[in-house]
Amino acid sequence: MSKPYNRRQFLNQIAATGAAASLAAAAPPERTAKPMDKVRIGFVGVGGRGRGDLGNLLKMEGVEVRAICDIVEANVVRAQKMVTDAGQVQPEPYSRGETDYKRLCDRDDLDLVFTATPWELHTAVCVEAMKKGKHAASEVPIATTLDECWELVETSEQTGRYCIQMENCNYDRVELMVLNMVRQNLFGDLIHARCGYLHDLRAGKFNDSNGRKLWRLQHSLRRNADLYPTHGLGPVAQCLNINRGNQFDHMVAMSSKSQSLHEYAAAEFGTDSPQAKLDVALGDVVTSLIRTRAGQTVLVTHDTNTPRPYSRDYLIQGTKGIVQKYPEAKIHLDGKSPGHDWEDLIAAYADQFEHPLWRALEERAQGSGHGGMDFVQAYRLIYCLRNGQPLDSDVYDGAALSAVTELSERSIAANSKTVDFPDFTRGNWISRKPLGIVTA
Repeated sequence: MSKPYNRRQFLNQIAATGAAASLAAAAPPERTAKPMDKVRIGFVGVGGRGRGDLGNLLKMEGVEVRAICDIVEANVVRAQKMVTDAGQVQPEPYSRGETDYKRLCDRDDLDLVFTATPWELHTAVCVEAMKKGKHAASEVPIATTLDECWELVETSEQTGRYCIQMENCNYDRVELMVLNMVRQNLFGDLIHARCGYLHDLRAGKFNDSNGRKLWRLQHSLRRNADLYPTHGLGPVAQCLNINRGNQFDHMVAMSSKSQSLHEYAAAEFGTDSPQAKLDVALGDVVTSLIRTRAGQTVLVTHDTNTPRPYSRDYLIQGTKGIVQKYPEAKIHLDGKSPGHDWEDLIAAYADQFEHPLWRALEERAQGSGHGGMDFVQAYRLIYCLRNGQPLDSDVYDGAALSAVTELSERSIAANSKTVDFPDFTRGNWISRKPLGIVTA
């Protein structure tokens, strides 16, 4: 757990006493950038996840991948071939160790640096990119501590560069359809949401192939917290207008005991194996409860150590209805749905409320990974940069979502004590406009 950021806590206390307006007046305006004919990209981290991101970016018109960085030289070579197979010039390689991304950021022919490294390097790469005049995009989570969240916010403000957390779940079909329905007031006033990341990652945490050095396991050994909150919380935050007229205010968290990862290791490697003797800090199930300034509650669950089907436990509830995604997409609207029964969301409402992005891009998105949402996300990133439009999310959004990790850690360590969210916008959340329903 990082050292408390006392200066920021002081500013937040000032905002809470009514001085938010004066702080907001001093904050920088919304980031904007001139349109680009070409988006020249340097890519850092091209293992499994990064390779997928790279593949989607190479499908976008107006993208040039100029440089590739990875600590594993074979990953760089494979990524270079992907670029040349797409008809582009072979990008320059960078594979001299964990900090070689700094040489990449020194280049003067890049507009955007995209990172898909292990989590602990996300903030460092983004900060280096912005300081060198590039926009920054990172896989999730963009930060793992509150100090890192503030470093990203302050660097983006100082440099005027975009810094976006690439939360692909914001672009999934159901989540975008629900957002469209929320904007059209189908659910009335929102009062509650539920979400999370429930994914059996036991095998992956012990898989050291591809030069990954068990980095994900290391977080589970060191921290008892919601280590991966953004996949579930990102789409919920969009519906609740977080940082745009609303804000996460405070939260509590608690953790179950840690047992399942030990049992898995004992069964896979033997009861006397080093793996079975590891001291795992992460509880099997971490539960957080957030309250917003607008009075809504959000239940967030993290579960990556138990045997279970995949789920993001997505649910949105309002005064006029409720919708959920797992295990299947179902909806109940007051006065529309029969009795107290669920309806099939897609069958009953897709024709009327399909999000325009999915209506336009579904065919092109097929086969792109994660059901097509990865393609839609990449499309929006490049479209906004090329057309000089603000990105769909910004550094304040990435910070607010990623802050849940350390805040949950602090709450758990203090016997589920309530902890307050920092105001990364310094009061600007009051006047910022909610996200609109964009088109392709």
